[in-house]
Amino acid sequence: MPVRFTALLLCCFAATVWPRAQTAEAAPRPKADPNKFALIVSGASGEEAYAKQFAEWTKRLRGALVGRLGFAEERVTVLTETPAGGAEAQATAEGLRRAFAALRGAAGPDSTVFVFLIGHGSFDGKQAKFGLVGPDVTAAEYAKLVDGIAARRVVLFNMASASGEFVKALAGRGRIVVTATRNGQEQNATRFAEHFLGALDAHDSDADQNGRVSVLEACVYAARLTAEHYQRAGRLATEHAVLEDNGDGVGSTPGGEPDGALARTTYFDSLTAEQAAASAEVARLLREREQFEEEIEQLKARKRQMREDAYEAELEKLFVGLAKVNRNIKRAAR
Repeated sequence: MPVRFTALLLCCFAATVWPRAQTAEAAPRPKADPNKFALIVSGASGEEAYAKQFAEWTKRLRGALVGRLGFAEERVTVLTETPAGGAEAQATAEGLRRAFAALRGAAGPDSTVFVFLIGHGSFDGKQAKFGLVGPDVTAAEYAKLVDGIAARRVVLFNMASASGEFVKALAGRGRIVVTATRNGQEQNATRFAEHFLGALDAHDSDADQNGRVSVLEACVYAARLTAEHYQRAGRLATEHAVLEDNGDGVGSTPGGEPDGALARTTYFDSLTAEQAAASAEVARLLREREQFEEEIEQLKARKRQMREDAYEAELEKLFVGLAKVNRNIKRAAR
């Protein structure tokens, strides 16, 4: 690669670190982002031990979304096996349909919608389901529920057993699908949710050290710790997480090709309180920077289908644009 281009890449990398979230001190609770929505579904447990586990994971996830990641309390819907009252509702098929209907009515073209399924799944060789209180809902039915959401991006985490069968049904443009298992044959209870929650808290899950945790970083972290869990126990792994975000319906190991372009530039948090207080110009430039980063990742995913000279020319063009935006961000924030 030419020296000039290499220098440009290094310059861009250094610039993109600023002015994202500062990690030296504990960040204050961020201002709620009206464009972010979350639906957490904690399904039927079957046993008391799983009931306690699912309840704990659900509580931790909701706490992270509302407490640290900038989700407004009223935009986080929770369905559980035994609702504790308040904003919770029961995780039934009808409750699920009502929750998705509310999302379709509230989310708009600038919204990002996160759906988290915590519980048990099943696959009979034909249909994959997620366990609810009463009749279960199939992957095909979930796809219909999601189709009407007019959001910029929909991120679906199915962290249950046999969840890999949901990938093909739910894949689509602008969607990120993450499952705890690679197929429907992996039907043992999963540990992926526990390590995913750890990724939202751990400093070392932020692999690129930009002060934020992307969907891809959280999945890579959780998949690694899940594998280590089985290794330490001396057991054969009965779950292998996959991620799909290019719309082809075939998942990849988190961090592997050809998926990851959208997940790499989709973050759980929004702008920090400091950034939200900055000028409208800085906010606009930060959004423009994220667009450049997304386009770069999408281009990298298409590299094998392009001539080398065309690929490098397009990549250089994008990095030049990114460098200009970073320079303007620094100037505007002075």
